[in-house]
Amino acid sequence: MCGIVGIVSNQPVNQELYDALLVLQHRGQDAAGIVTCEGDRLNLRKDNGLARDVFDTKHMLKLRGNMGIAHVRYPTAGSSSSAEAQPFYVNSPYGITLAHNGNLTNSKEIEKELFAQDRRHINTDSDSEILLNVFAHELDEQVQSLTIEPDDVFRAVEKVHKRCRGGYAAVAMIPGFGVIAFRDPNGIRPAVFGTRESADGQPELMVASESVALDTLGFARVRDIEPGEAVIFTMDGRLFHKQCAESPRRSPCLFEFVYFARPDSIIDDIFVHKARLRMGQMLAKKIQREMADEQIDAIIPIPDTSRTSAMALAEELGVRYAEGFIKNRYIGRTFIMPGQTTRKKSVRQKLNPIDIEFKGKNVLLVDDSIVRGTTSRQIVQMARDAGAKKVFFASAAPAVRYPNVYGIDMPAAKELIAHGRTDDQVGEWIGADRLIYQDLEDLIEAVQKKGKAYVDRFDTSVFDSDYVTGDVTPEYLQALEDARNDDAKSQRESSSRINIVGLHND
Repeated sequence: MCGIVGIVSNQPVNQELYDALLVLQHRGQDAAGIVTCEGDRLNLRKDNGLARDVFDTKHMLKLRGNMGIAHVRYPTAGSSSSAEAQPFYVNSPYGITLAHNGNLTNSKEIEKELFAQDRRHINTDSDSEILLNVFAHELDEQVQSLTIEPDDVFRAVEKVHKRCRGGYAAVAMIPGFGVIAFRDPNGIRPAVFGTRESADGQPELMVASESVALDTLGFARVRDIEPGEAVIFTMDGRLFHKQCAESPRRSPCLFEFVYFARPDSIIDDIFVHKARLRMGQMLAKKIQREMADEQIDAIIPIPDTSRTSAMALAEELGVRYAEGFIKNRYIGRTFIMPGQTTRKKSVRQKLNPIDIEFKGKNVLLVDDSIVRGTTSRQIVQMARDAGAKKVFFASAAPAVRYPNVYGIDMPAAKELIAHGRTDDQVGEWIGADRLIYQDLEDLIEAVQKKGKAYVDRFDTSVFDSDYVTGDVTPEYLQALEDARNDDAKSQRESSSRINIVGLHND
């Protein structure tokens, strides 16, 4: 999972790109990068770490220019080496930089094509570098003169859609031309753009993974980029857009609304906050049906993503809502921390129970989802240690039984606690007296806007193994499991790769 940003302005963009990365930091904590364009010169800074640690004053001073793109990353493909931090750069043609959120499901085949047919070399294991080289090659094939025209870019993106499969939202920059953003034909990963008027009345343009980044910088949200669409922001402030896919179908990732997106964002015209309120209301109805025989004294959220759903659930049930855990905000999200050992260690560092909210009570803990189960198990035990009489557990999402292949770093199937287990078996494993999962149909109803058909369908693959691109085979999933299990990750972390950077990067 990653966050992307692109800005074309009439003033230096370095500070605003940095501010946008801070707002999107929840989408990736492994690496951060910014590249700006000053005339014909590209200025790049990227490295492992949080945005606040990657950039300091000396870096910001060198990131000159009124146009730029930026990225925060958590790796789902490749490794967490700084060589794979984004944006990526390729010098031919024109010197293109690109940042990407998602995952290509046919990256291995494309890499072979790039070498054998297009004579392009891939230096990392990142499919983002593959996507960049496909776009660069196709653009080179389309341009017939020294000047790039918008139609050249649109034809290149059309070719990208035909060659690349999977989920991807990308932002690219070409010196002397502008910023290009495009989204895969299924619209799995989010992208939104907005406009702002500069002090001298000139239009400024911005694209980002989530609308909250536009809000923070004073850009008015225009709309989401359509599935399969490409949007061009030229350096002189003009906006061009065109549908570049033959059969686009809006199929956003349902898990974005459950967990990843900030509650103050709008994704595919759906308010995330309202969707999570409805998740809580729907979950309350199931609890009323299946736990009528149980007394619940307090409903306690697992900070932070589940708060909205838990509040709505408590109101619907007429049960007291209580904050029972205090979160140390200086510890990263456990879900996106590489390695099981680190994850186990971090939960106790991250959360501390308030004993008075648990002692002698039957408590219902509410979380957005249960992935590995290790965090849930420790939290249930923390509630018991704090004196809870009974500990019930509710998940605002259905059981996560299958890996994600479109850009979320979910573990291999065998590392998902619900894979191959019944709901009762999961509840027993995490130590809860009762476990209630949201039903998938209820989750879809909660997220989909009533009376509107803006979303054709959702990617629900982590819950039901229905992969919307239609190309995910058992062999692919096995290869993915071999690459994503904890042992494979540990081996990648211990190995080093040569980092060849063709840009100013200090």
